[in-house]
Amino acid sequence: MEEAKLKLTDVHKRFGSKVVLNGIDLAVPKGKSVVVIGGSGTGKSVMLKSVLGIVKPDSGAIEVDGEDMLRVPAKRKEELLKKFGMLFQGGALFDSLPVWENVGFGLIQGQNMRRKEAKEIAIDTLAKVGMGAEVGELYPAELSGGMQKRVGLARAIATEPEIIFFDEPTTGLDPIMADVINDLIIERVQDLGATTLSITHDMASARKIADYIAMIYKGEIIWYGKKEDVDHSGNEYVDQFIHGRAEGPIQMEILKP
Repeated sequence: MEEAKLKLTDVHKRFGSKVVLNGIDLAVPKGKSVVVIGGSGTGKSVMLKSVLGIVKPDSGAIEVDGEDMLRVPAKRKEELLKKFGMLFQGGALFDSLPVWENVGFGLIQGQNMRRKEAKEIAIDTLAKVGMGAEVGELYPAELSGGMQKRVGLARAIATEPEIIFFDEPTTGLDPIMADVINDLIIERVQDLGATTLSITHDMASARKIADYIAMIYKGEIIWYGKKEDVDHSGNEYVDQFIHGRAEGPIQMEILKP
């Protein structure tokens, strides 16, 4: 077993009577890319939010480099969180800030870096995702969806994080732009030597950026393996999902009039 940079053990979370995470066990090896696939409402986003401290699990352990995020003192938890970068599903850019300031937000707010220095790093990071310095002076509303994703990626890597989360990185993009984003993710992650955890329902993206694929269903990891093994997983849930079949053990709840 490779050394785990991030490890979730028996993580549970419920909201009222609704069980969302039902004993998640997941190890993300250092320097590797793990992609978690699964349908809507299976617990993917709550899992990420639990690691980031946005949601507090009811029980379990979430370890980063062997330290349990749920049990360390608040100050140490804040230090551990600085190891993370994140590309949000909708971009989550600040509309009122120019692009360069969006990219440099973590440097200015998280590291108290001077604005001039942060801007230089932001412009340099934009170049790494194929965007010129002039884009840095624009506002998010002036960008296309694909450009916003690239800005989001630049922001995620600007602080040179050790661990990067990608939340549905290709959602809303046409197939060509989605492939461009996938290529950029691979290149930039290799540059940093980062460990990555992604959640997606886009199998083309999963196959391209993953070293390992895990499937989540009803708040549990029901399969985990190397990406080349996903097509012969021997798991009927995985098989149905990766082939997008309506018929199978996964039944969608459809409200009828």
